[in-house]
Amino acid sequence: MATSSTRPADEPGDLATHLMEQALGHLFSAALRTAAHYRIADRLTAGPRTPEQLAAATDTHAPHLRRVLRYLAARGIFREDASGAYQLTPAARQLRTDVPDSLHPAVMMLTDDLFLRTSAGLTEAVRHGGAAFERLFGAPLFAHLESDPAKRELFDDGMASLAAPVDDAVAAAYPFPGTGTVVDVGGGRGGLLRAVLRRHPQATGVLFDLAPPLAHHLLDTDDLKGRWRTQEGDFFAAVPEGGDVYVLKHVLHDWPDEDCRRILRSCRTAMAAGRRLLVVDSVLPPGNAPHFGKTMDVAMLAVLDGRERNADDFAALLSASDFRLTRVLPTGGFPSIVEAVAD
Repeated sequence: MATSSTRPADEPGDLATHLMEQALGHLFSAALRTAAHYRIADRLTAGPRTPEQLAAATDTHAPHLRRVLRYLAARGIFREDASGAYQLTPAARQLRTDVPDSLHPAVMMLTDDLFLRTSAGLTEAVRHGGAAFERLFGAPLFAHLESDPAKRELFDDGMASLAAPVDDAVAAAYPFPGTGTVVDVGGGRGGLLRAVLRRHPQATGVLFDLAPPLAHHLLDTDDLKGRWRTQEGDFFAAVPEGGDVYVLKHVLHDWPDEDCRRILRSCRTAMAAGRRLLVVDSVLPPGNAPHFGKTMDVAMLAVLDGRERNADDFAALLSASDFRLTRVLPTGGFPSIVEAVAD
């Protein structure tokens, strides 16, 4: 039987409970952050442990910890067994810090004050337009990160964590050329470029971004030796020339339309006619169907004055910058690959 935390039932009482559950969603974020902060998942790797054992290992208050774990277990994060001990679930496993697909950095980023305060400012963002973040912090997100190295590291770690499953899905879903050069524009630490080059041993790549993410890039591995280079720069001004495929992964959704056109024009200037551009972002479906992109769209509204888009939106942006949208490919995850050709 469905519960109030999954979907509302038809009875008025259940609908009211469901609505109240949603209104208290900030408590779930806080509980998830608490578990991530104390690295509870790491401490369950060897097997189930009681709240008392976990509290002793984390220097926390056992009765309070038990209540937080019980709440998380009701949402599929951890599981309480018959003896009262807690164990990992598939979702909780991704909170471990020692697994390749760890989402621990992403959870720490998304539940940080950077995002929680900004979400609380959504009311004013809807009233006035623009990003709530800038009104609250006194500067746009990326300018604020430049002034706070600790937050910049938190952000870059979190984005790399979020990107990892997307990188593998995109590399698998798109027929990248077996040879030639892939230019990852605004590619962060290079997880996608790494995934592409590993699948195509004769290809080369350029990772293009600002200095902070490039300083911690992921390309310096034995299997990729001699097949990549990094280049620091501003994609609003210019991007590296001479590539065969250009990629913008989770870049355009950060920006309003006019800024997106500036980025696309930079790419078009660098590209020869007939070369391909891949935009990796959510492509919003019509109607009321749930889609993670709809959640991300409101996050973009609050944090960056960016937006998620549908296929028609992408076609219009690309056409205005001398690109032609050729197809939209699913990836198996929440983003899609919007392929365009330089006219």
